[in-house]
Amino acid sequence: MFIRLAEQHRQFVQDLVMNLQALAIVLERRGYPASCYTCGNQMTSASFMVSLGENHLIRFLVSDYGITWTEMRDDRELMKLEGAEAISQLQELANLIKYKTEPSKPYAAIWQGKAPAAVSGE
Repeated sequence: MFIRLAEQHRQFVQDLVMNLQALAIVLERRGYPASCYTCGNQMTSASFMVSLGENHLIRFLVSDYGITWTEMRDDRELMKLEGAEAISQLQELANLIKYKTEPSKPYAAIWQGKAPAAVSGE
């Protein structure tokens, strides 16, 4: 059972890395500076970054050790999410780019540069 679960996890990470690479390409084509770096050919980890505007940066890390979404503005961390929440936030970014819609609240305030105190930690 554990061997099967380990293989499913490896496949999940590989799928996530491939999708991050594709998202970086789409973002670049839409004019956002974006990158997705992987270590080696096995696609077991990736570092994805995108700049959404002046001093507004998203970093998404995935590996066998975990998944992390970090959002920064003016070199200050606004939000850090892990696991399923990080993936959900990545989907929000993909939807925003795909459908060109406003993100859901309270996240919309961050995209507009007005982070609520509860999210920004102030």
